[in-house]
Amino acid sequence: MNYSANPPFASTERLLAAAMPTVSSLSPASGAAGTVVTVTGTGFTGATAVRFGATAATSFTVLSDTQLTVTAPAGAGSVQVTVTTPGGTSSQFVTYTYTAASVPVLTSVVPGSGPAAGGTTVVLTGTGFSGATAVRFGATAATSFTVNSSTQITAVAPAGTGTVQVTVTTPGGTSNGIPYTYVTASVPVLTSVVPGSGPTAGGTTVTLTGTVFCSATAVRFGAMAATSFTVVSDTHITAVAPAGTGTVQVTVTTSGGTSNGIPYTYVTVPVVSGVSPGQGPLSGGNSVTLTGTGLAGATAVFFGATAATSFTVLSPTQITAVAPVGAAGPVQVTVVTPGGASVPGATYFYVAAPLLTAASPVSGPVSGGNTVTLTGSNLIEATAVKFGAVAAAPFTAVSDTQLTAVAPPAAAGTVQITATTAGGTSNGVSYTYLAAPVLTALSPTLGPLSGGNSVTLTGTGLAGATAVTFGSAPAGFTVISDSQITAQAPPGAAGPVGVTVTTPGGTSPALTYTRVAPPSI
Repeated sequence: MNYSANPPFASTERLLAAAMPTVSSLSPASGAAGTVVTVTGTGFTGATAVRFGATAATSFTVLSDTQLTVTAPAGAGSVQVTVTTPGGTSSQFVTYTYTAASVPVLTSVVPGSGPAAGGTTVVLTGTGFSGATAVRFGATAATSFTVNSSTQITAVAPAGTGTVQVTVTTPGGTSNGIPYTYVTASVPVLTSVVPGSGPTAGGTTVTLTGTVFCSATAVRFGAMAATSFTVVSDTHITAVAPAGTGTVQVTVTTSGGTSNGIPYTYVTVPVVSGVSPGQGPLSGGNSVTLTGTGLAGATAVFFGATAATSFTVLSPTQITAVAPVGAAGPVQVTVVTPGGASVPGATYFYVAAPLLTAASPVSGPVSGGNTVTLTGSNLIEATAVKFGAVAAAPFTAVSDTQLTAVAPPAAAGTVQITATTAGGTSNGVSYTYLAAPVLTALSPTLGPLSGGNSVTLTGTGLAGATAVTFGSAPAGFTVISDSQITAQAPPGAAGPVGVTVTTPGGTSPALTYTRVAPPSI
């Protein structure tokens, strides 16, 4: 005998290699047929059968070597539960007691109606649903069903007509019926789409209003399906617009057909290419014209993060907006339309109002023409300088703290000089227009060639005199009042010379003073 080819006792050794299973407990230990029972023990790996008495369970699942779940088959009384593996059949006396299954009770079916084509998911509520073997809509079995708990089942309605009774069958019997009505699907009707436009990139949530939306299977924007949609009720759907261009028709499709279309317009993102004026005061309130493309339908205009006080859309390429209050410096002007917000790039500057602190000189002739230096702050972008109500011509912004302006002609008196920028008009600094002085008399009118004698000059506008001349020779002088000056005649050749007085208002007409040579012997 060739033991190497066919060793003795090989079959016995293989049986001994697999340990005999043991059953230690059942949970639950009693129940109706169809109850799912958890069996605990050892050696369950490779189980080939689970029996309730002499009846084999039709389905079981080995969870681990120590646990399995099994659906109790039909039976009665108390029976021993055994597990069979290649190692043998368990021998412990662990019993399962069959209890009379109660008839299931159905209390509600939601929804209570659906299309004749079926396919509606229906939630059944009641008691005694464990081990359910069938759900029927009239005589027709549900397309599918799931026992969620002993009190709830979800089932998919089959096709049907009219009103039928929904029932649940378990090992305990068949439940009472709850009516379910098959509705002949009508074509949905769409009455509004809000908003009626959005960006070409899509993503806008749109509310559709109409009728017969309950069984909606699709929402389309033109030929494109909505990114997503939710049936809120039989009269409302919310949908997320897909990407697109131009004007398309929005439609809703249900089992009853496809609705009429409502226009939805894809709008390009606006572009702001110009802002005029490009600057203004911190206080806002000035009107700014925005130019660009895609501005029609604008819903907001922002200067930085602040909304414009008001705005008016003049055309798809132009908007006028009233600037809001802002802080000094640049901000981005943004236009928002259903197409989105314009890309940053259009800049508007908030400019602080100018401030004047001094003018030099502080007076000048009524004929104007003299250059006045103005000092202060925020002067670099001056657009006007005025002496009272009269504009200076010309003026020059030397720096942010200095302007030079040529005084215009004006009547004698004091006026306020102001500077204007995009930020507003400054405070005023005083400037006095002076009439040219007038001489009416000299006393004496004659004097020696050597000079040095005191001459009294009488006239008007003499206060503020800056010079007294005898011909071309300057003389020392003292201003007594606006009508009188005393001057020391300078030396000179014999003969007449013109005497004049110069003030910031100009130079007076000359009066004659004569130098006389001494007599000769």
